[in-house]
Amino acid sequence: MRVMVTGGTGFIGYHTVQALLQAGMEVSLLVRSKDKLDKVYGEGVIEHFTCGDIADEASVTQAMEGCDAVIHVAALVSTHAADAERVYRVNLQGTRNVVGGAVEAGVERVIHVSSVTALYDPSASVLTEDSPPSPKPTGYGRSKVACEKYVRALQAQGSPVSIVYPASVMGPDAPELTEPHIGLQTYLAQFVPLMSSGNQYVDARDIARAHVQILLGEGQSDRYVLGGHYVPWKDLGPLLQELTGKRILKVPVSGAAMRLLGGVAERVAPLFNLDLPLTREGLTYATRWVQMDNSRIEAELDFEFRSVEETLADSIRWMYRAGHLTAAQAGKLAA
Repeated sequence: MRVMVTGGTGFIGYHTVQALLQAGMEVSLLVRSKDKLDKVYGEGVIEHFTCGDIADEASVTQAMEGCDAVIHVAALVSTHAADAERVYRVNLQGTRNVVGGAVEAGVERVIHVSSVTALYDPSASVLTEDSPPSPKPTGYGRSKVACEKYVRALQAQGSPVSIVYPASVMGPDAPELTEPHIGLQTYLAQFVPLMSSGNQYVDARDIARAHVQILLGEGQSDRYVLGGHYVPWKDLGPLLQELTGKRILKVPVSGAAMRLLGGVAERVAPLFNLDLPLTREGLTYATRWVQMDNSRIEAELDFEFRSVEETLADSIRWMYRAGHLTAAQAGKLAA
C-alpha cells in the first residue's frame, strides 16, 4: 500500500509517516519545502514526495498519483483572530483538494484528521463521534467546522472517508514545538494555572497507530474520537511534580479572567509587534474544556491509549535533549 500524507513534516504527520513505514507501507508526501523534508527525515530518506501546497490542486493531484490511500493531516493552525479568514480559506480549500480529490480519483481509503475544535460545544456534557459540528465556532474552529461539514457530506454519499478527532496532541520528537509543548514549557519554567476544567492529552504516537489500524480496515465505523486522557488543571501540577521531582508553582486564576486576558493580548500584540501565545479562542478551550469519549475506538479496534504519565515524561525528556528545557526544569527526567 502506498499512502499519500499531507503535513508529513509536522508533528502528527511525522509520527504517522514513521508508523506507516514500520508497517511496511510506502509513503508519498506533499511538502512545502524539500529543505524541511530533509531536515525532518534526513536527505534521501523519503523517496516519493511533491513540493507544493494543499491549496494548489495540481500539486495535490501529483502527490496522489499511484496511491492507494490518503491521510490528510495538514492544516493552517492559529487561534489568533487576525488569522481567521486566511485559516478558513486555506483549510477548507485544502480539504476539498485533498479529501475531495482523493474521493474523485477513486482512492480506496481516506483519513481526514479533524480536531476537537470541530465538535466543541461548551454546553455539551461530552463529545463523541456523533456530536454535531460546533454550533458557534470562531477563528480556527470555524475553519475546522467547515471542513467537518464538507467531509461528513462525502461520508453521507458513501465515500470511503474516515474522520479522527485528536484532543491536545503531546509526545516526543516534534519537528517544531506545538502549542501544547509551549504550554508544558511554561508549566515547568513558571507555573501551572489553576483554572476551571482541564485539558485532554493524546500522544502523537497513538494517533499514528490509530491511522495504521484504520487503513488496515480493522474498524467498522467511519469516525473515531482520539481523546486520550483528561487531566484537570488542579491535578496537572502534582502530576508534573511527581514526574520531575521538582516543586511546581501552582497559581489560582479565574477562567473568565484568562479569556479576557487572551482577548486583550490579541489586541495589544500587533501594536508592539509581539508574538504572544495567549488568544481568547485558545483560552476558551483551556478553561471550558468538554471531555471527549474514547469508547468507540477502544471497543472496535481494541485500542489502548498509553498513559498520560508516559506521554508527559517522554515529552519532557525529549524537550530537555532538544534544548527546549533546562536540566533544572526537567528535574529527574534530565538524568
